[in-house]
Amino acid sequence: MSDAGDTATLLTEADVPPVLEFNAAGASPFFFTCDHYGRLIPRALGDLGVAGSELVRHIAWDIGIAGVAELLSKEMNAHLIAQRYSRLVIDCNRPPGVASSIPVISEATVIPGNEGLDPEAKEIRRREIFDPYHRRIDAIIDAREQKGQPTVLVALHSFTPVYAGIARPWHIGTLYHRDRTLPPLLLQHLRAEGDLVVGDNEPYAVSDTTDYGIPVHGEMRGLINTGIEIRQDLIGDQSGQEQWAERLARILKAIEETLRMEMVI
Repeated sequence: MSDAGDTATLLTEADVPPVLEFNAAGASPFFFTCDHYGRLIPRALGDLGVAGSELVRHIAWDIGIAGVAELLSKEMNAHLIAQRYSRLVIDCNRPPGVASSIPVISEATVIPGNEGLDPEAKEIRRREIFDPYHRRIDAIIDAREQKGQPTVLVALHSFTPVYAGIARPWHIGTLYHRDRTLPPLLLQHLRAEGDLVVGDNEPYAVSDTTDYGIPVHGEMRGLINTGIEIRQDLIGDQSGQEQWAERLARILKAIEETLRMEMVI
């Protein structure tokens, strides 16, 4: 395993670009992001010194959300942008510089390839993976604004059924901070389903210190926004992903009608 600090670049022609897009011409006001879509590691970093069995766990990516995101993008005719590299390389939903941005320990797993990185090595990861992803999100929102297409930002994530030995009861949760438009509507519709335990800022809550996507692209730009977290055991296979994409598409289309009637979008 080589250290990214040994060279001026990290990604080579053998590595795929960090940004992945689906349905870029989608006409929906909903714009989906998927920060933890992939679990790739640049070739220069090897396996980060982590066992393969660990690299398929939640510490490396959001299990199941890639399939949901793609299907939801199709169902909604909505633009989706996703990030292909593992959150262990650099977490694209963390403010750069915080400890969890390039974690030395994730849950109880030590990440040897992240230990003792010098500032240049950290900057290279940001420059080649984090920055292109977020620049593209900004460019998409700018382009939508210029052509008069409203943007409702939804960040898609998944969470583990058990954390620190404690079972999590929620099937799905809404994550938000300052927006008071979309999260209450989403909570109302999800609770009306009747068969769901719905988290209100559970199992996580959005903040300026723990999150990047919603605070920077949603709140700082004044967009209607929310995060959605789905429990991973519900979307671990194609059937579960299809069911949740269909359910969310139905709910979000109903919310779109409400927002249009209220002339919010």
